[in-house]
Amino acid sequence: MASDLEEPFHTRLRTATVHAVFLENIETFITQLNSINHINLFVTELKEEDTSCTMYPRPEGSPSQTPSVSGQKKVDVVCDALRKAMESMNPNKFCLSILTAYVKKTVPELEVALQKVHELRENPPAAAGAVSAEEALKYLLFLVNVNDLYEHSLGTYDFDLVLMVAEKSQKDPKEYLPFLNMLKSLEPNYQRYTIDKHLKRYRKALVHLSKSGEEHFTEVLQLVKEQKLFSEALKLYTTDSPQYKRLSSAYAEHLVEQQQAEQAGLLLWRCGLPARALQAFTSCSSWRNAICVAQQIPLPTDQLALLARDLAERLTEQRRYSEAALLLDQYAKDCEEAILALITGAVWEEALRLIYMHNRQDITETNLKPALLEAVNSQTGFLEAQVATFTRHRSRLAVVREQKEKARLDMLDEEGPDCPDAELYSEASSVMTASKYSQSNSRISSRSSKNRRKAERKKLSLKEGSPMEDRALMHALSEIISTVDKMREEIHSLLKSLVLFQFDKQAEKLQLVYEEALQTMEGAVPEVWPEALLNSNTPVTGPNSTANSIMASFQQQQQQKPAASQLDPEIPTAPKMKNGVKWKLTILK
Repeated sequence: MASDLEEPFHTRLRTATVHAVFLENIETFITQLNSINHINLFVTELKEEDTSCTMYPRPEGSPSQTPSVSGQKKVDVVCDALRKAMESMNPNKFCLSILTAYVKKTVPELEVALQKVHELRENPPAAAGAVSAEEALKYLLFLVNVNDLYEHSLGTYDFDLVLMVAEKSQKDPKEYLPFLNMLKSLEPNYQRYTIDKHLKRYRKALVHLSKSGEEHFTEVLQLVKEQKLFSEALKLYTTDSPQYKRLSSAYAEHLVEQQQAEQAGLLLWRCGLPARALQAFTSCSSWRNAICVAQQIPLPTDQLALLARDLAERLTEQRRYSEAALLLDQYAKDCEEAILALITGAVWEEALRLIYMHNRQDITETNLKPALLEAVNSQTGFLEAQVATFTRHRSRLAVVREQKEKARLDMLDEEGPDCPDAELYSEASSVMTASKYSQSNSRISSRSSKNRRKAERKKLSLKEGSPMEDRALMHALSEIISTVDKMREEIHSLLKSLVLFQFDKQAEKLQLVYEEALQTMEGAVPEVWPEALLNSNTPVTGPNSTANSIMASFQQQQQQKPAASQLDPEIPTAPKMKNGVKWKLTILK
């Protein structure tokens, strides 16, 4: 008796092992019960909770919950294991228990259970004492709502079984007999389609409808469009059939509506609809595919040139100047427009290549050189403006941090180390502010993404005195560094072209301005992103510190394990500069 009392405690400590032992010895469990009623009672009383935890609380410090077996729910695992064991031992004897195991699962497998009843009716077991289809059905009606069972019985396509279920229900024969009689009058595949559609099993309905004959293809198309079953439908027809072409066309229309015109074009192209494929490719600037389709059609030379100009215009709007120039040069046969597109996009070397290829050195004087001088002035002005903004933000950040540090030290000195508020007041105090703003902004989580972005921008305001001004300044400084750092290759290309045409003075100025900008920003990184802010575990000391502030800082060090950047997601990470990219020209001073 003592061992029986000790067993729950042992089970509680080794639940996972007990689960495994139970599943390994499940046939022994069934044999020892030796009662259908007891097995049924055991299955119906199964619960997902771990009773070794709920009935016998765990000691403090032990795991609060044992992981479920194989990541599945306990009820499903036990039901499946019992069912498989009973099917292998004696499926006739344990028929009702097997049905119980299907029905008791977290998602009841009613159709499978009804299919078992259907098999019993089709092939009644010859064994003595075996359960009949009628007995099995009565038992299922005891376990399951009769209306649910009626709907699932339709899914077996066995009308005798449906009638058996309907007769056991409270349904008026006038409700179901006309429907069943109508179904019986239909062609078998169309009959199953009607049933599956009624049960909202649309994929099965599509398969049966596709086998019902060509006269029902209009319904196939309608079902596919309504339920978005395009991929499934294409698998049901041969690629050379007219049905496949019509389905592909409908799928393409759907893809265009979903802003996936390129995929729509691929479908239309492969099923032999090149004109519509060309339209789809053109609409999404998939110019290579568009040109291929146009030449397959084939388009006349003048129409191909017009297509190339249309595509080039779209690409220019997207700042894809090199691709636009290729279309204008190779397909529209307009080298001048191609060169001008490259100049507009600052693709200097490619523009020069086309100039010499087509012997258009006149464009060098009329367009290329003026564009180079305009570009150098524009880039120099842009860099100077970025450096001025960067310097202003950097200075303001130092002021804000100094003010917050002074406020924090004043508070620590005034309240003393035992003040709970002092411990919560962070190194920059904006961790608390961020928490407050996060709580207030949680209310807008259900708003549109546009409103959320607007709220985020408002939270990180550069306005002087705003609660998170320091974080906003850090974000602004990070963006400036990233923008300027990405200009290395662009500046390098411009410098080479300036030197080629002997604009050395302008090139030297640009190189100097850019080098100073990079040095200024790289040198500011340790100041803007100090190690103390990213890992605030260093106690505050110094000439402005008091005994109270130092003591409070040491206490905070013990409690504040995570870095400030982990507690406050508004702190941006320090940008990494691409110092490995060589951009300077040694021939310039």
